[in-house]
Amino acid sequence: MIQDPHRPPVLDMTPEGDFRDAPPRRGVSWLDRALLRLGGVAVLATAVAGGLVLAALGALLLGLLIPVVIVAGLVGFASLWWRMRRAGRAGMPSFVVMRR
Repeated sequence: MIQDPHRPPVLDMTPEGDFRDAPPRRGVSWLDRALLRLGGVAVLATAVAGGLVLAALGALLLGLLIPVVIVAGLVGFASLWWRMRRAGRAGMPSFVVMRR
């Protein structure tokens, strides 16, 4: 039953103050119930597919970041190795610990 937007809803109460259940809907056929259930399944399938898309995008971004991390680590390692090699040839210590 569609409510008129200009009239407030009717609250049906018993004399004891309890609310009555809504009357059974008239005119609801098996097709309406089947379409309602089908629509619910479609919404659930959409939510699952959306979650899978988000997971796939996360895996894609992780896959793109792994080579960047590897290259950055290799550059850092090469820089430290080169500095330690030059310090060893010059007779300087490789690491200096500063104490305060």
